[in-house]
Amino acid sequence: MPPAAETVLDEVDGGKGAGSSRRRPGLRSRGWLVPAVAAPLSAALFTAVLLGLATALSRTYPFGPVTRNVVDLGQQYLPYHAYWRALLLGETHGDAFLNWNSGFGSNFLGDIGTYLSSPFDLLVVAFPADRIELALYVVTAAKISAAGGAAALLLVRLRPGPWPVAAALGTAYALSGWTLNHGATVPMWLDGLLAFPLLCLVAEWARTGRRPLLGPVVVALAWISNFYTAYMATLGAAVFLVVRLLTAEEGATARRRMAGVLRAARSVLIGIGLAAPLVVVVFLGTKVADPTPVTTFAPAAPTDFLARFLPATAGVTSPALFIGTPALALALTLPFNRAVAPRVRAGWTVAVVLVTLSLQWEPTHLLWHAGASPNGNPYRQTFVLSGLLLIAAWLSVARGVPRPAALLASGVLLGALAWAARGSVEIDGWTFPAFLAAAALTLAAALLARQDVRRRAAGADGNAAGADGNAAGAGRNAADAGRNAADAGRNAGRAGPGLPALSALPLLSVLAVVLFVAAQAGETVVTGKRIEEQQRSEVAWSPRTGPWHASAAREVARADAWPRHRTDPGEVPGGNDVLLVGGQGADYYSSLTAEVTSSTLTSLGFGHYAKGRHPVTLDNPVTDVLFSIGTRMRSEPTEPVRQDARPRAEVTVATTPVPPLVTVRPREARAPRPGDSAFVRQELLLGSSVYELPRDTRRTGRTLTARCPAGSEVWLWAPEYEGSARLAGEGTSAVDFDGRPPAVTAPMQALGTVPASGEVSIDLLPRKAGTKLPRQPVGCLVRARLDTAVRQLTATGATRVSAGGHSVTAELPPGSTGVAVLAAPRISGWRCAAGDAEAAPARAYQGLVAVPLDGRATTVNCSFRPPGLRLGGAVGAAALLALAATAGFHRRRQEFTRSAPADRSAGKVDG
Repeated sequence: MPPAAETVLDEVDGGKGAGSSRRRPGLRSRGWLVPAVAAPLSAALFTAVLLGLATALSRTYPFGPVTRNVVDLGQQYLPYHAYWRALLLGETHGDAFLNWNSGFGSNFLGDIGTYLSSPFDLLVVAFPADRIELALYVVTAAKISAAGGAAALLLVRLRPGPWPVAAALGTAYALSGWTLNHGATVPMWLDGLLAFPLLCLVAEWARTGRRPLLGPVVVALAWISNFYTAYMATLGAAVFLVVRLLTAEEGATARRRMAGVLRAARSVLIGIGLAAPLVVVVFLGTKVADPTPVTTFAPAAPTDFLARFLPATAGVTSPALFIGTPALALALTLPFNRAVAPRVRAGWTVAVVLVTLSLQWEPTHLLWHAGASPNGNPYRQTFVLSGLLLIAAWLSVARGVPRPAALLASGVLLGALAWAARGSVEIDGWTFPAFLAAAALTLAAALLARQDVRRRAAGADGNAAGADGNAAGAGRNAADAGRNAADAGRNAGRAGPGLPALSALPLLSVLAVVLFVAAQAGETVVTGKRIEEQQRSEVAWSPRTGPWHASAAREVARADAWPRHRTDPGEVPGGNDVLLVGGQGADYYSSLTAEVTSSTLTSLGFGHYAKGRHPVTLDNPVTDVLFSIGTRMRSEPTEPVRQDARPRAEVTVATTPVPPLVTVRPREARAPRPGDSAFVRQELLLGSSVYELPRDTRRTGRTLTARCPAGSEVWLWAPEYEGSARLAGEGTSAVDFDGRPPAVTAPMQALGTVPASGEVSIDLLPRKAGTKLPRQPVGCLVRARLDTAVRQLTATGATRVSAGGHSVTAELPPGSTGVAVLAAPRISGWRCAAGDAEAAPARAYQGLVAVPLDGRATTVNCSFRPPGLRLGGAVGAAALLALAATAGFHRRRQEFTRSAPADRSAGKVDG
């Protein structure tokens, strides 16, 4: 801890007061010990070490055998980074506009803007394909470490102080409970964690009228990297700016403050404008995405809310407020620290309290989340509060350890918080041991720092007493004093403006800093370890990538025949299978999954997770024909899937004749009716009747009975059914269904072959009462009918299909009439033309891309352009012009400023 602050210093940055941060002439800092260099570098390194240590202690990959792929990390972000690497290296069929692999064709630019647009994500190209988990961990660690460095830089720019403490507080921000519980498993949110301190620096530049060009660039990078959390970080930076305008300069006029606000607004607007080509695409993508059920915000219980300030707590129904007991103790001293100017204490205390309350009030909750309460974690903005708390901690400690009264008040508040939270369900067995140990070390650090203060004060009194006796020798020592002063000035310059070098600190102060850092580090590591362990035991997880994935990827690469037909890899552990192992299928998990994709596939009997935003593959011969899936992989695990082992399976390949990617329907099919089953909808899209649909399917208790042609295949469509089903007879096995609406819809599944008697009896074993089945749950597929339909569609379909990154060209038989159908969902952005006609927005045929034919065209061309790309490009161009205009204005102003003193000097000489 630094020496105690004994006087109230003013808060004018760059002014002439005692609290000025402007360097005095002759005190030029050098080397890496300059606080603005040492603090962020140390914070970044310290953050990386502590993150790695927490990972190792939890036995989690890459420092242990256990998977870290919990929730969406394994199902969504890991596959996206695998595909991003392949795309950057030119190994994919699609491009930045369109992803041919997922959802039978999806808007990939929107996904880039949602998951992959951070500059850190480019690091994946430095790793081989079979080390994508390691690549994602490095990306995650790099983002978290950078956030720690940025936070430390912000602190030392706000006010001079001991850089080791700034580094420790920067690490506390980077490894807050929000990061450990949420950010580390949702890597794109970490860009907001980094953006907040950077945007606070932009606000500070705007307040002081500096860096008018760099500010908008920083804003643009933040919004490009992840506009969702950048929006929250921008709101937090606005709070920061308001407090700084009201507290940093006591004598500032309203006009000067308004100028700072306008400069900040200019930086934000230009920066967001520069990011518009990506942000607009993502925004419009959310408008056509599959809607999730409306969520009503429920504030956390007070005891749970308070408990989240403590270590080793985890959950999604309360905000992750942990920043470390030492850091929190310092933040709580600010309201009582009389060594800090009253307006600063009041301003930052009010800001922290109001932001804390805003987490629990629905109107401000909606403001933080851009007007929509999210599904899942409702406290995604908590990192902003963590940053504000650590700014408060730094302002209280930068000029010295707080006085005993402030420390006592902070201790009382900490004790009251822990006592009030003792009954919370969030409390872990490690919470109070870690809290008490960190509190004890923090107390020891404070006592050592206060002891050093008393020792130095006593030394100062002794020097004052001897001053009169030394007055007679003052003349003799004047030259020596001058030389000593010059040496002191040089040493002070090396340590930084107004700061002692770390090596020059008294031993007690060094020990105090060491104890403070040790308390913060130890508590953080314990919290990270326990959160990792709790998440693995309480939430969904996916295994590590392993031989199963490698075998599937190898077989897909060998069988891939795109665009002649699709190759579906089937199910592999995790999600977004086709992004991870290649191929082209229905599996697609994104926040931007189009509603037309989800609704079309669900109506055809496909299953889904995530309330419709994660359609999954369907192993059904009819849908394989509809979507031109000519090769299908099927996997059989050779051992149970475990958290601490890489999965293995036998992968088999089956190839069947299917029509081309573009087929021709002679006429429009009738529109589906609300009561139509998935079997009927498949037939409408196919244009042929291939199922025998029993007219009288009876349900008696847990048994379904019907009659079907002998030898046909029995299929059960029960999207909301949770349980198992088995076709009565010898040699049949039960098939599991996992319908849990609205989150999960079960796909239709085959149960077996109809016996010679034609009697179908299905035994149901539901896992809960009140099993709901559709009106027509049973369909019997007649293979001969399907084979006839395949031959007909192949004969009339495209004779040749070629595909580019986001385009398709099909050559048709002469005289084709009716409708050309591309086996891809008709999402927004498709434009098509028949022959030499001008391209127009594509038509829809039962949810797929369609082009009317008049008998004269022999080719069909379709291309995809992400909606909003032109509008975003226009806004971006306008923002670029505004940035150029700002540069020109700033250059002229600098020239005028430099010329004005010269003109005044010339006038004096002439006079």
